[in-house]
Amino acid sequence: MEHEKAVKEALNALYHHPDDTVRVQADRWLQNFQGTLDAWQASYSLPDLTWIFLGSIVLHSLYLVADNLLHDSSSNLETLIFCSQTLRSKVQRDFEELPPGAFQKLRESLTTLLKKFHKGPPKVRTQISIAVAALAVHVPAADWGDGGIVSWLRDEMNMHPEYVPGFLELLTVLPEETFNYKIAARPDRRRQFENELTSQMEAALSILTACLNIIELKEQVLEAFASWLRLRHGIPGAVLACHPLVHSALSSLNCDPLSDASVNVISELIHHTASPSSGGISAQTPLIQVIVPQILSLKAHLRDSSKDEEDVKAIGRLFADVGDSYVELIATGSDESMVIVHALLEVTAHPEFDIASMTFNFWHSLQLTLTKRDSYISLGSEASIEAERNRRQHVFRPAYENLVSLVGFRVQYPEDYQDLSYEDLKEFKQTRYAVADVLTDAASILGGDTTLKILYMKLLEANAQPGNGFQEWRPAEAILFCIWAISNYVSVVEAEVMPQVMALLQNLPQQAQLLQTACLLVGAYSKWLNAAPASVSILPSIIRILMSGMGASEDCAAAAALAFRHICDDCRKNLCGYFEDLFTIYCMAINGGSGYKVSAEDSLNLVEALGMVVTELPLDQARSALEKLCLLAASPLEEAAKEDLDKKHARELTVHIDRFAFLFRYVNHPEAVAAEINKHWAIFRVIFDARPWDMRTMEALCRACKYAVRTSGRYIINTIGEMLAKIQFHYQQHHQPCFLYLSSEVIKIFGSDPSCADYLKNLIETLFAHTTCLMTSIKEVTARPDIADDCFLLASRCLRYCPHLFIPSHIFSPIVDCAIIGMTVQHREACHSILTFLSDIFDLEKSVNEEQFKRIRDNVIIPRGATITRILISSLAGALPSSRLDTVTYALLALTRTYGLQAVGWAKATVSLIPRTAVTETESAKFLQGLSDAAYGADVNSLIGHAEELSDVCRRNRTVQELVQAALKPLELNLVAHVS
Repeated sequence: MEHEKAVKEALNALYHHPDDTVRVQADRWLQNFQGTLDAWQASYSLPDLTWIFLGSIVLHSLYLVADNLLHDSSSNLETLIFCSQTLRSKVQRDFEELPPGAFQKLRESLTTLLKKFHKGPPKVRTQISIAVAALAVHVPAADWGDGGIVSWLRDEMNMHPEYVPGFLELLTVLPEETFNYKIAARPDRRRQFENELTSQMEAALSILTACLNIIELKEQVLEAFASWLRLRHGIPGAVLACHPLVHSALSSLNCDPLSDASVNVISELIHHTASPSSGGISAQTPLIQVIVPQILSLKAHLRDSSKDEEDVKAIGRLFADVGDSYVELIATGSDESMVIVHALLEVTAHPEFDIASMTFNFWHSLQLTLTKRDSYISLGSEASIEAERNRRQHVFRPAYENLVSLVGFRVQYPEDYQDLSYEDLKEFKQTRYAVADVLTDAASILGGDTTLKILYMKLLEANAQPGNGFQEWRPAEAILFCIWAISNYVSVVEAEVMPQVMALLQNLPQQAQLLQTACLLVGAYSKWLNAAPASVSILPSIIRILMSGMGASEDCAAAAALAFRHICDDCRKNLCGYFEDLFTIYCMAINGGSGYKVSAEDSLNLVEALGMVVTELPLDQARSALEKLCLLAASPLEEAAKEDLDKKHARELTVHIDRFAFLFRYVNHPEAVAAEINKHWAIFRVIFDARPWDMRTMEALCRACKYAVRTSGRYIINTIGEMLAKIQFHYQQHHQPCFLYLSSEVIKIFGSDPSCADYLKNLIETLFAHTTCLMTSIKEVTARPDIADDCFLLASRCLRYCPHLFIPSHIFSPIVDCAIIGMTVQHREACHSILTFLSDIFDLEKSVNEEQFKRIRDNVIIPRGATITRILISSLAGALPSSRLDTVTYALLALTRTYGLQAVGWAKATVSLIPRTAVTETESAKFLQGLSDAAYGADVNSLIGHAEELSDVCRRNRTVQELVQAALKPLELNLVAHVS
């Protein structure tokens, strides 16, 4: 009674109390209540049964708190909803915690509630129905009597016809719960339940057919039918074609308003006919011949302005389902399939984007089917394949030409675009990108040049009156956006339309959105610009467009900077003679001259652009050009160094350091880059020493050094020693992860260089020794995930590039122990790096084939093998999120393939620790057999399947997961003494 009163008071506070704080407290209390075993009481237990919970012996009263409140006539709707949700959740997750024999009483209680709420409230009835369905998933069919739950349900409906609405709801949710993984059922039992339901399909449809006679229940009956169809059981098409339920759904398509349930049924029937488990389209032809004509008869409603929008949307959905499901049939180009294609074009033409966009996936799938070679492979010879592909594409060309005209207008800015909210603007942009995808599908069939001509004609229409100067800019901008979208499909030698488009761009008004799209278009056609016969004469006018864009708005400036980068990338040879002009533009952009609005971030596109042009210059000219660019980046840093660097905001420094990084990355003149890093090393050194505590500045500085090392290679040898000395010194004091990733780059470049062996060995030992001291427990690894991530990325690089320095060193064993400590860290990247490092050790033979290294590896791994295996299996069983399953499984596979039956023995010892209440003997044996097969080279997918099943079993509810983790103790490491 105290619990019941507390629940009612908490719900009342949650929904009605004026104080937000009180409502939050009430919500937290109710969540805690739903999550504890106090929600269960002993109504389903044997007399005097006691349970141990949270260390206390609790004698539970006769009924569930939720059960009592659901039966209480004074409970309001809020209480009923909450308690029905609680009851449903408990049956789904915690049914195993009930003692044997509780099933009958629980079923009786739930059945009583289902009868009580057979007329609603609907939300409550649904929750009770889901609870009964969850019970059916847990309990074998035999416990429900002959025929399982469906036969039991039929008997209940015959005995209590007044409660049919409630029982129909249960019949509806039963198949839906088959794939509900919130239900804590074992995988074997879940598969059994699916088989039980499919075997009872005929009985279920018989019940529904009988209920069709009750007019007021027709919608509910059809919803239940749709639900059972989702099981994709192979009912013959000829049977369904003449089934009363199918005919009832088809006849309801002519209702006004349209029946939602009938639409759901027809949609599921379409999917059913295309499902391989139903025999595929050929086996379902009789049903298809009944369904499709009925759907096509609805085409006229698409143009009926008096038709309710929701009805039109439902009709559009059916047409889209037909297209998506029968796309391979439609792709044959038969007369019958073209009727469907024309109907889908009408859906695409609908003014409402939500309706039109339903067909977009079809146009994409059809394009793939028409263009991919696999669609024609059965034809045999290449000549036959090519002939049939050409025939089909010719048949569909008119449809795709029509499609281009139908979708283009949808990307046009609305008249009130300036008043759009952030969310509306975001939705508009998503619409534009969706249309862009459709246009690329059309271009794949028509060819880019043909699609371009269609769009260009639209552009001329938008500017139909000569000399109007695009006063109405929105239609022109829309077409330019469409031309931008198909840029990858237009030939670089196209000479009819693109010259006119480029000429047209020069006469555009200075309208920000229009200019932004023009800049994007210019950048997208940079390869065409490079190949154009008049490229050299066109480029100056194109650069002027971009300069205008840089001064229009921040968004336009960003587009212009990006286009600038593309043009300098693809037209770099033609721009070599214009470096000084480009440099002047760059100077104005980064200094804000001429009203330019290029942000610091977007200016990096300009740096990259100039770097590409410098790459094409002869070495002497490149040295001079790079010197000018680096000086521009170094001067502000040197000025800042004259003041107190400690007081500078990081952004004041990183903006210039990032420009160094981009120059070192994109100027592909190793000697010139080495000369510049050597020249400016003094300012780098000052910043290293002044701000080693500042993560953002150190990351920028290490990034610049990384690219300098990568580009310069051996030319930087004079600076590398001092650079590594700085890294070692500052890492020991400030633990910046970026020092580790810079070291990774150095190892990659110089790892195999004998002349660098001494200082690289010192670097490795210093960094790893300090890292192992930082991370001596999982708590410390969790607190420093970035260090863990970069440390083990570095360790993997050492295995690959300098195993002769790393594996024999005294630090190899401690770093393996550090990895073992961190295996269960929850941080995704850190965990991945650690597991990958361990896998690389197990797979050492793939990169190193020297016996001495394998011997050292085995001396370290074998004493720790049992611990590593236990932690890996713990990770599969819930110590790590299920999203890490593939990485964990591969590590276990690599370990098993290297150590064979010894590793299987470690796994067997680990699995034996798991209580049989959590994992049965059969489930354990399946997993171990999969591991044993993997040890002998079986397909990795087999082990993945067994690992996934073990994971599902161990994670099926929180209690089981905690039980398994308590048994496996993944945080107990039992590390052995270090072996050198």
